[in-house]
Amino acid sequence: MDKNRLDGLLALSLVAEKRNFTAAAEALGISPPAISKLVKQLERKLGVTLLSRTTRSTHLTEAGERFLAQAGPALDQILSAMDNVGRFAERPSGLLRINLPRSVYWELSPHIMSFMKKYPDVTVELFFDDGLSDIVEGGFDAGIRLSEMMAKDMVALKLFGPIRWVTVASPRYFKQRGRPKHPKDLLEHNCIRPRIEQTELYDQWEFESKGKDFQVHVTGSLILNDPILSLDAVLAGAGIAYLAEDMVRSEIESGKLETVLDDFVATSAGYYLYFPKRSQALPKLRAFVDHLKTEFGVRSRLPLK
Repeated sequence: MDKNRLDGLLALSLVAEKRNFTAAAEALGISPPAISKLVKQLERKLGVTLLSRTTRSTHLTEAGERFLAQAGPALDQILSAMDNVGRFAERPSGLLRINLPRSVYWELSPHIMSFMKKYPDVTVELFFDDGLSDIVEGGFDAGIRLSEMMAKDMVALKLFGPIRWVTVASPRYFKQRGRPKHPKDLLEHNCIRPRIEQTELYDQWEFESKGKDFQVHVTGSLILNDPILSLDAVLAGAGIAYLAEDMVRSEIESGKLETVLDDFVATSAGYYLYFPKRSQALPKLRAFVDHLKTEFGVRSRLPLK
């Protein structure tokens, strides 16, 4: 149904309800001649007379009654849907879908909980994904990734960083296999390798020496697609893992894990919240961005290049 027919149906419904053009016009905020014109246009398009008008009364014809009996419920549903969707523009509400790696949840958890407490009408869905997902195609409002893993042409908000990537294993593993002195010594060790996506294995571990970056192609008998499981495996003595220092800080401090190759530690800029520019207009996302800006004390930049 085109706009003119929808407007005419609304006008017809109000006139039938109030049995008066003037009262119906007041309800719509237009003039009586304007509402009369809408009804006449609808009658002309349908080819039937819908209203019988005299100087004393206005009522539906038989065709009008049948038409409104069928079309009226649909009009009510449309008006209800328009009213409900309009609420999204007034206050933060609805479903907020965030795509993020599992490894950053522990850092973000308290900030997400405080956001949910502040905005109880927003339902937060956290979809854990360590791959290079397209958040737009996946129907997400925003994503969280390392700077080098984000899609381009996005609005970016740095949350925290830089991130130090440490090489760790359990004391038991080092006692059995020895401690590598140089990243190239990892070729003689069992390295726990992460799979980022179904087809992408992260086995080129990055290191830095004298301001220059280099990689070592590691091997090992265990491949996992979950950093939390990688942490469990390295704690169990399965091998050497390459993880964000913040993720294993407590295990290092407690002595459950030990670091090696500290002179070759590589860093990345940090983790960012990112989203399409047009999504900023959504109250739920705007409230989330403003909340994280306050929590982390950071500013967004636009767009990524």
